[in-house]
Amino acid sequence: MIPNPSVREQDFYTMRCMLILASQSPRRQEILRNAGFSFIVQAASVAEIRRPGEEPEQYARRLAREKAACVDPGENAVLAADTIVLTDSHMLGKPTDPDDAARMLRLLSGRDHQVLTAVCLRDRSREIVDSARTRVRFATLEEAEIQAYVASGEPMDKAGAYAIQGLASKFVERIDGCYFNVVGLPVSLVYRLWKTLGKAV
Repeated sequence: MIPNPSVREQDFYTMRCMLILASQSPRRQEILRNAGFSFIVQAASVAEIRRPGEEPEQYARRLAREKAACVDPGENAVLAADTIVLTDSHMLGKPTDPDDAARMLRLLSGRDHQVLTAVCLRDRSREIVDSARTRVRFATLEEAEIQAYVASGEPMDKAGAYAIQGLASKFVERIDGCYFNVVGLPVSLVYRLWKTLGKAV
């Protein structure tokens, strides 16, 4: 039942289910929007510095929690996430400059890697943290292909220096796991956590 008859049913439903996304990522916003989430954006910024001895998944989960903690959920819920790319002993975040982007792409060339996204969802009474992994296989890249892709500018704000939904799609031979995780947000995991908090889209 709608508590205030002056509030239309759809407006009440939207207010009841509002999500606060602690990220400015347009990719995460698009994923949530396409999945039917009602949300607002309140970006959070934390120092993305790995602590000595910190395992990659621990690092990503900590950053997701710290980002979520920066935003007051009020009567709503806050969603934060952090994505990293793993290949052998290397943990790849966002490149610092074009040379760093090229270095990352050389590490990914012709090999499998994992994309890990940690997700934190919290309201005033509960905090839930979980993560998703997707295995991605890259084709072998020629140096000219790497340089051309770096010159496009697309790698510069992407974990692992590539966007699977963009120009780098032609480099991806196969994936095993959630595609949206590679884009930046495992939306099926978010939905499961959202329901665990007793919410509904």
